[in-house]
Amino acid sequence: MELGRIKMNWKLIKFVFPVLLGAVGGFLYYKFIGCNGSCAITGDPYISTLYGAGIGAVLVNWKSGINSMRKNNNNLEKEGEK
Repeated sequence: MELGRIKMNWKLIKFVFPVLLGAVGGFLYYKFIGCNGSCAITGDPYISTLYGAGIGAVLVNWKSGINSMRKNNNNLEKEGEK
């Protein structure tokens, strides 16, 4: 029971950390680089932070997609050797 709980928490951490990192990055982009109200994304701190969090979420799924593609490719290579 305890091992399953640890695995579930680890999966949550692996998803939440990049999203939070992206949100912080989006806010910092607004703070130091963004324009003064005329840009759709970087003119508002809330939108910039949400956009950064969205980018973080996309990168999490992208990384897991690459790993699953590698596993599938390895399985295909092993089947071809038989």
